[in-house]
Amino acid sequence: MPRNPDLEVNAQRLALWNTAGRRRQSFRDLHNIQRRGLGFRAAEVLALRHAENAMLAQRPGLARLLAAPEFCALVIVKDDRIVLERHAADFAADRLHSMQSITKTFVHLALGRLVAAGAVDPARAVGDYVPEAGEAYAGARLQQVLDMDVASNFAEDYAAPYAPAPARGEPVGYARQEIAMGWRLPPAGEAEFGVRSFAAGLTAAPRGDDRATRYASPNTDMLGWVIERASGRPLAAHVEEIVAEAGLEAVFHVSADCDGVPVLSGGGVMTARDLARYGLLLARRGGAFLADAMSGAGTHYGGAPGLRYRNHLMSNGTWAGHPGYGGQFLMVDPQRRAAAAFFSVLETAYGERDGYFAEIIAALADALNHLA
Repeated sequence: MPRNPDLEVNAQRLALWNTAGRRRQSFRDLHNIQRRGLGFRAAEVLALRHAENAMLAQRPGLARLLAAPEFCALVIVKDDRIVLERHAADFAADRLHSMQSITKTFVHLALGRLVAAGAVDPARAVGDYVPEAGEAYAGARLQQVLDMDVASNFAEDYAAPYAPAPARGEPVGYARQEIAMGWRLPPAGEAEFGVRSFAAGLTAAPRGDDRATRYASPNTDMLGWVIERASGRPLAAHVEEIVAEAGLEAVFHVSADCDGVPVLSGGGVMTARDLARYGLLLARRGGAFLADAMSGAGTHYGGAPGLRYRNHLMSNGTWAGHPGYGGQFLMVDPQRRAAAAFFSVLETAYGERDGYFAEIIAALADALNHLA
């Protein structure tokens, strides 16, 4: 029986659905491409009314983004108002789109609530909550994992080999993570594995003192395991609770691994309007966990000046948010009770372009600064 061609790997070491010529469409269909998935829908929808501020679209940085071929959708909201909404000609308001790593912010919300309730202490070791966490994580403090401050043999390298399976301690790239996520097939003859066993199999590496963000998607999967153990509830129950509180209108789809675990490291799929609603929840939740994320603590995140990565959010002290592979960004301004949700797709070989996220960040921050 032939293997699924979408999930096979090409000479560039990418799953075929994620190749440059197919990526734009695939990001809209990821919930149909992934091997397994879960769906959640809120019982009550957060109503949003249109009160457009067309002048925002004329801000130079935003105007450039909206006119670029990569652009898919932008929704900016304040309180219960949509102040700007734009879609590309091949997109629509009810169209789903992959959030990629913006999904990681679910961990901020779920774990923040547990920290506030005293059920989790970020100063404790991961192994206190998940004894089988493995060499890279068992002795790491939870705060280190939250801040992407863990050194392991994993590298978020999209071009890394995925076959053969590396021996223990050898470098492991993102291609292996995608097997665990259900986004590509394992090499022929190799058994499938889930995100938790993958993270637990990583080994420790020396950590320098530069305090730079060591971005690694398995960190998020390990935190999801901690959430489940510390709360005594399935991770999916936390996802469902967040979807309900955000008042999402459409179905929220999220990838699931071969063990049925929601893949919060990057598996979320939403409409742009729902991503804006979700951003408003981040702003509403607030509290000490968000304040700490915006305090200037954490690791130094590259790509734009003054950015820190803390509590599974990026922040410059005024806004908080998160990028997603290929051109996605969610930015939240708690003081203004506002959020900007941005979808785009870079059709370069590996979905990256120097300076692109810095351009998005500058444009979205400028737009939020000019809200009435």
